[in-house]
Amino acid sequence: MSKVLILSDSHGLMEEVSAIKERHQIKSMIHCGDSELDLDAQELEGFYKVAGNCDFDTRYPDEQTIKLDGITFYITHGHLHNVKLNLMGLSYRAEEEQAQVICFGHTHIAGAEQVDKQLFINPGSIRQPRNRTEKTYAIMEWDTPASITVKFYTVTGERVDDLTYNASL
Repeated sequence: MSKVLILSDSHGLMEEVSAIKERHQIKSMIHCGDSELDLDAQELEGFYKVAGNCDFDTRYPDEQTIKLDGITFYITHGHLHNVKLNLMGLSYRAEEEQAQVICFGHTHIAGAEQVDKQLFINPGSIRQPRNRTEKTYAIMEWDTPASITVKFYTVTGERVDDLTYNASL
């Protein structure tokens, strides 16, 4: 089973990011921006990282496209694609990158949703969640692109079952 840990909008938290990494021991990790840490901060070691609107280290890329175990991921923070309005710009950019899974943050609203052959994942925020009280991150698991599960967890590691999402790309 393949897994990827997805975080966003940690806004300066260091101990919590380290604890999440330690808790799950997942090889592939994504941070969707607004860590407010330096690109080479120890807490972010091993993460695929992008710049958020609150990240001031200019070495962060605005976006990354990566391939993990047969699935192409497009990673961005979302502020450059106006994700607070809708996901259309994000969808078009991911299509240009031939990505099936889009990981983003910025809204601090946790959730996963499949639209056609694209799976959008926003892990929420482990510091300042919106629309829910739980401070969240996500883990996507898959055996094949036809069998994907996205599970959400609180910053302390408890499952948030009502956010679990199953997809088939």
